[in-house]
Amino acid sequence: MPRSMHDYNPETDALADKIVAYARARTRLDPIPLDTARTAEELAADCGPTITAEGIGGDKALDLFEHVLAPACLSVDFTRYLSFVPAAPTEAAVLFDLVVGAMSTYGGSWLEGSGAVYAENEALRWLSDLAGLPAEAGGVFVPGGTIGNLSAMVGARKAAVQRCLDEGRPEPDKWAFIVSKTAHSSIPSAAEVMGVDVIAIDTDARRRLTGDGVQAALEEHGDRVCGVVATAGSTNLGVIDDLASVGEVCRERDVWFHVDAAYGGAGLAAPEVRPQFDGIEHADSLIIDPHKWLFAPFDCCALIWRNPDQGRAAHAQHAGYLEFLEAYGDWNPSDFAIHLTRRVRGLPFWFSLATYGTDAYGAAVQSTIDLAHEAVRQIEAAPHLRMVWEPGLSIVVFERIGWDAAQYQARTEKMMHEQTAFVVPSRHDGEPVYRFCFVNPRTTSDEIALIIRELE
Repeated sequence: MPRSMHDYNPETDALADKIVAYARARTRLDPIPLDTARTAEELAADCGPTITAEGIGGDKALDLFEHVLAPACLSVDFTRYLSFVPAAPTEAAVLFDLVVGAMSTYGGSWLEGSGAVYAENEALRWLSDLAGLPAEAGGVFVPGGTIGNLSAMVGARKAAVQRCLDEGRPEPDKWAFIVSKTAHSSIPSAAEVMGVDVIAIDTDARRRLTGDGVQAALEEHGDRVCGVVATAGSTNLGVIDDLASVGEVCRERDVWFHVDAAYGGAGLAAPEVRPQFDGIEHADSLIIDPHKWLFAPFDCCALIWRNPDQGRAAHAQHAGYLEFLEAYGDWNPSDFAIHLTRRVRGLPFWFSLATYGTDAYGAAVQSTIDLAHEAVRQIEAAPHLRMVWEPGLSIVVFERIGWDAAQYQARTEKMMHEQTAFVVPSRHDGEPVYRFCFVNPRTTSDEIALIIRELE
C-alpha cells in the first residue's frame, strides 16, 4: 500500500521535530537579519524543481526553505525595517500561530469554531472598548485593511438602500462616498469594485478631513452619499482626521461614518495620543489592523460594526446547506464581511493579549511613539537632514537636504544590500522624502543614529 499523506508515522514525527525546531530557532533569533530579495532566475538555479511527481521529501523541502527561500524574504521584524508599515509580532503571537495552523479550525461559524470565535470576540471587545463603542458592537477579523474597508463600505451602502426602501424614495443612479484626498488607496479601490463614486475633498492645513468640508460636500451631493470615510492615522504622515467634527456632521445628516484606523488605531492604547482620536466613538464601522502596530502576525484586520445587525444584513450568505448553522447561535463570523471560509486569524492576537495583558500593550505602543520623538530630536540635530512634517503618531517624515530622487533611491538600495536598514523613499508634496514608521519596540535610539549617519 502506498504511503498515505495523512498518516502520522515515525517519518512525520521526525519532520515535525525539525519544523518545530526551525520555528523555535527563528523565534529565538537575535539579531534578526534583514535578508534580501532575489530574482526568480537566481532562486530557480539554487532550488531546482520543487514540485515533482514523486515529491522531494519533507527534509529537502525544509532545507530549501530554510537556506534558500526564507533568506529571500525581507524580515519585517528586523529592527531597522522602518518602511511602509512593518510588523513586530510578539513571541507568544508567533508561537500561537503554529497552533492555529495545527488546529485547522474553521472560523466561519459559531457551531464549528465556538471556542476560537469566543476568544476572537474577546480581542474585538478590547478594541471596541478602546474606541468607546457601545457594548453591543462587534465584528470579525479579516485578512487586511482593504477587505475591511470594502466590507464596511458595502455595509454603508446596504444601510442607505434600506433607508430608501423604508422612506419610499428611489435610489440615486450611482451611490458615492465622501473621503479626503489623502485617504488610503484601498478606498478608491473598494469603490471601483462596488461600482460607486468617490468624492475626494480637500483637507485643512493639517491634512485632516473636517466636518466643515464634509458638510459642504453633503450640501452639494445630497442623497447620493451613502457614507463618509475618515482616516485615523494616514499611512504616509500619520495624520488623524478631525473625527469629532466629521462624526457630528454624519450624525446630524444621518450618514454612515466609517473610520479607517488600520495603522493608527493602535494609538488608542497610548494615553499620550488617545485624545487625538476623540469622535471615533461615533463610528458606524471601524477597522484596526493588529498585524501593523498591535504586534500580531499577518494577516489580521479587525472589522468592527457599531450595530452588528447591519453588518449581517449586508454580508450574511443564505443557502440550504447553511441553514443548519442557524440553530447554533446567531454569531457566525462569516456574516460580518465579504467572506465565507475563514481561518481564525484573530487567535494569535488574542493569545498575545491574554498572555501579556493590555497594560503591556499600551506601554509597547507608547515606546514606539517615544522612538518617533527621539528620531525627531536626532534629525533636527543633523545638519544634512530637515523635518518636513510634524510627527504623527509613530511616523516621522524628513528630507535629505540637497538630494534628488535618484540619490534617495541609490542610498536606499545601498543600505538594503549592506543589511544596514530598510528605509525606502516616499513623496511629500511631490518631493522625495524619507519616512520612518516605528512599530517595533526593540528598535533603539542607537539604530536611529546609525541610519542618520548612513544618510550623510
